Amino acid sequence: MFGVGTQELLIVCVVALLLFGNRLPSVMRSLGSGISEFKKGMNEIQNDLRRSIDDTGKQQ
Repeated sequence: MFGVGTQELLIVCVVALLLFGNRLPSVMRSLGSGISEFKKGMNEIQNDLRRSIDDTGKQQ
């Protein structure tokens, strides 16, 4: 997975626990909501582009 082994992933998780501690669940929740908002924005852009391409094709 991304060239990261099991030991490296474990070290990253331990460092995250040390840095964020009790705030880790809220940080992960915020990260998840940010990713979902980004995906929604990308889907809206794709839909707008598809609609404009379809409209252009209908006009010709």
